[in-house]
Amino acid sequence: MAAVRRAEVTWSGSLADGQGTVSAVSSGAFSDLPVSWTARTESAGGKTSPEELVAAAHASCSAMAFSGRLGRAGSPPDRLAVSADVTFAQVDGGWKVASSHLTVRGVVPGMSNEDFVREAEAAKDGSPISGALKGNVELSVDAALES
Repeated sequence: MAAVRRAEVTWSGSLADGQGTVSAVSSGAFSDLPVSWTARTESAGGKTSPEELVAAAHASCSAMAFSGRLGRAGSPPDRLAVSADVTFAQVDGGWKVASSHLTVRGVVPGMSNEDFVREAEAAKDGSPISGALKGNVELSVDAALES
């Protein structure tokens, strides 16, 4: 069974001066979020960007993958906090999503920090969004247990 999700964007104007809105049609979780080229390349100014949406997807997918791995290993987490920093940069004369860096902090009773870091690396490489990015975007993770 496949799951299909839909988002829509409406854009007006040129790339540099225009702006648009993005909506999550499938879920209705958000609608009419403002988006612009300036929000991608300069200050966000209250607007989102495709890269911020990729960061949200990567962080949430990685949290799910990591929680699943920990549960299957017999150490379900009490808490995971995952963030993704997605970099949009000029590379070889063009704009590119260059990297996604995950930061993972967690509370996992009975797990060593070494095991936590190893599992975070595996989850980073094994999540579906990481799989979509792998080979095109540099992926990295910084993981540690919270005390």
